[in-house]
Amino acid sequence: MPILNLKKLSSYTHQFLQYNEYILAKGCLSLLRSLSPEKASDIGGAICRQIGTKLPVSKVADKNLQLVMPHLTPLERKRIIGGVWENLGRTVAEFPHLANLKHNTPQGAGWEVVGGEYLTEQSKKIGPVLFVSGHIGNWEMLPLGVAKYGTPFSSFFRAASNPYVNELILNLRDEAMGQKIPMFAKGSKGARQALKHLLQGHRLGVLSDQKMNDGIEVQFFGRSAMTSSAVASLALKLQCPIIPGYVQRLGPARLRIVVEPPIDYSEFSENNLDNIHRLTQVINDKLEGWIKQTPEQWLWLHRRWPKELYK
Repeated sequence: MPILNLKKLSSYTHQFLQYNEYILAKGCLSLLRSLSPEKASDIGGAICRQIGTKLPVSKVADKNLQLVMPHLTPLERKRIIGGVWENLGRTVAEFPHLANLKHNTPQGAGWEVVGGEYLTEQSKKIGPVLFVSGHIGNWEMLPLGVAKYGTPFSSFFRAASNPYVNELILNLRDEAMGQKIPMFAKGSKGARQALKHLLQGHRLGVLSDQKMNDGIEVQFFGRSAMTSSAVASLALKLQCPIIPGYVQRLGPARLRIVVEPPIDYSEFSENNLDNIHRLTQVINDKLEGWIKQTPEQWLWLHRRWPKELYK
């Protein structure tokens, strides 16, 4: 009986801590909302740069840059890593403001789209569509901006360990979208749900830039990297369009969504392992090109390449 009581006490304590974490997160969101989008972005960026650059994970970013951009000097790598943390802090701080950012403002906070014609064209069609992007700029703006062009898409998410905080984040996303859009948790169950979603003729967005240990080996910045083959596999299976795009940060809470023409994979459209590999490489090459333009706006903070390179 005492053991059971201790287990119950531990469970209650855990729930209490989770709820207090939720209250803190909600308070921070309220504070950010009370500020202008630009001010919130500036504060988030400054705090994250100040703290993040001192964390051990910044050494991972430095190693990544040494591996794939060996021409950079230590000072240049330091500048990029500082920018990575600043962009991350801005992205988090801008999150509660996304729903209210204006489209095509002449200056200040707001967002614009380059390549919107590809979205407009797609909005007139029916059938499954895949959108592919990466953690570049404020990637949270991509679903919202695309939805405004009549092409809303579902996506995968990594659930927060705190269920209260997780619900808070999902509600914020729904608010920004202005509608309830299905979201799929990462994992086998979420993958099955996403496939069913596509088979029903809906759209799905995938961030394909992170390491996937059970993926396939393709090149990324000239080095072998385990990469998710989900987009290529699904596209070849369903013979559906793949629309690539990413978000550029132009300033505090000022963002540009860049949409590119659908990827032409007609030369290797047969659904087989070789073509899955080839199409995944095409996607990685696009991601690499985007990242090279503004390396400080990509998340260099994870071990993207084989673990033996980090010893």
